Amino acid sequence: MANASTPVDNPVLRVAPAAPAEAAAYFSASLAFHADVSDVAAALAAAGPGGDPGFVLVDTRSTESWDQGHVPGALHLPTALLPQLADRLLDPAVPVVTYCWGPGCNGATRAALALSLRGYRVKEMLGGFEYWVREGFAYETAEGGGRRSPDPLTAPVVEDADCGC
Repeated sequence: MANASTPVDNPVLRVAPAAPAEAAAYFSASLAFHADVSDVAAALAAAGPGGDPGFVLVDTRSTESWDQGHVPGALHLPTALLPQLADRLLDPAVPVVTYCWGPGCNGATRAALALSLRGYRVKEMLGGFEYWVREGFAYETAEGGGRRSPDPLTAPVVEDADCGC
């Protein structure tokens, strides 16, 4: 545990942690903007096939990327087409959750910005399609469905196990 005698050359504590109230505000705001893959999967599973999870999941990638693989039940709405199609395909009263390839891609962030500027309530799915697949959830491709075993570095390998987060 760090204390007042912690050396200033400590790379973790060179910049002091935020005060608890500031940290609480920051992390609360983060949860208002983000959802993780396992929470999205749990909400979709609870709603059941064709059910209403309370949000629309939007894949913001190109058609080629969508065909390569996407989350079952997601709406395909590429970021480039948002200005032409969003108001036709989305209900402003229903929250939107965007995703793209993964943590190295900011396509979902750009789409979330574009949608919020149009008046939609938006969250971004952290990890994108990459973590959806890595966590072992089913996906669809142009050729049919698929599912990989969970990556033990990203999710419990026991079926239906809770990560404890």
